[in-house]
Amino acid sequence: MNLLESLKKSPSPAQYKKMIEFIGADKQRFSELISIYLKGPERITQRASTLLVHFAKKQPELIIGQLSILLKHLEHPHASVAIKRNSVRFLQDIAIPKRWQGKVTDICFSFLTSHQESIAVKAFSMTVLANIAIENSELKNELIPIIEDQMPFGSAGFRNRGAKVLKQLATR
Repeated sequence: MNLLESLKKSPSPAQYKKMIEFIGADKQRFSELISIYLKGPERITQRASTLLVHFAKKQPELIIGQLSILLKHLEHPHASVAIKRNSVRFLQDIAIPKRWQGKVTDICFSFLTSHQESIAVKAFSMTVLANIAIENSELKNELIPIIEDQMPFGSAGFRNRGAKVLKQLATR
């Protein structure tokens, strides 16, 4: 199967399932998917992200094995909105290893506090930070005031996510 060619077409749910089965636990095929995801164009990135979200939920170790390259692209000042949105989306579904928590925290705080960042990137970043903060109470003390400061000016989606995250942090 040629993953790139499969993603160029608008895949059906059955075709996505075939691609997931094709990749399976094969690290080389998964690495190829990551390369396709990062190269774009945006439509291909979005389609590849559908597969990555699946792997984040079902086989997070594959994502964790590629965190170095994913985070490098997230830090790039000209990273596309699609890369940022989708990468942070699947980061919220994995347990970030301790060795990457500092870098992920820096990236997500940067997104959350940016006035230019999209609502989705900010919302997903908020969740990633909350997930890390559950293990690190010092981070929780930083995150809560930032969310509270931004909520009155945020969109309905941002306020909704903010309320859920604040509730989650208050109970832990």
